[in-house]
Amino acid sequence: MSGFPGSPRTTRGGLVMLSTGSGAIERVVVLQYNPDLVTRTLQPQAATGDPGDRLDALRLKGAPVETIKLDVEIDAADQLELPAQNPRAVRQGIGPELAALETTIFPRADVVQRNMSLAATGALEIAPVEAPLTLFVWSEHRIVPVRVTDLSISEEAFDPALNPVRARVGLGLRVLTANDLRLGHRGAGIYMAYHRSREQMAATVPGALTQLGIRRIP
Repeated sequence: MSGFPGSPRTTRGGLVMLSTGSGAIERVVVLQYNPDLVTRTLQPQAATGDPGDRLDALRLKGAPVETIKLDVEIDAADQLELPAQNPRAVRQGIGPELAALETTIFPRADVVQRNMSLAATGALEIAPVEAPLTLFVWSEHRIVPVRVTDLSISEEAFDPALNPVRARVGLGLRVLTANDLRLGHRGAGIYMAYHRSREQMAATVPGALTQLGIRRIP
């Protein structure tokens, strides 16, 4: 980052995990460096897959299925240059940062332990553990509920105690729409705010038929 005092402060992307019950913030994972590339794929949700169905040819049954992929770099080099100011990096390298990302796909240990205790007492059915609501935050205009679909970690360098000090993380996300979440779920409201922001931004783009070389639609 430039040391020029007039340089704008770069906003960082990251993940926010909200408690399933209360909606309180459990953890904020701030990306150390913003990736240069964020790939988004949107698959339309047509009402029918039959091209001959004339009644539903233009109907949509919901928002598109949106997936997001990004590669994240994590490096402790800067912290290790000032060990007195960064004792955690000295003791554990980037292990805590990797663990923060990994916990987005781990059930809470206390809930797993409770279910194990219930199973030991003969409980017949134990519901799967509900994970915290994870939000992908990429500026104030893009805050979406997501499910982490894949997480790959390549640890590239280690300190003498074998703590990782540099890694590349591949992160795959599936955006959860209002149709994916139960009625009244906080994530559904967050998604609808994102949906409306897309429409509002699209409305600011000017366009005219003459720019397409035509004057009217036949």
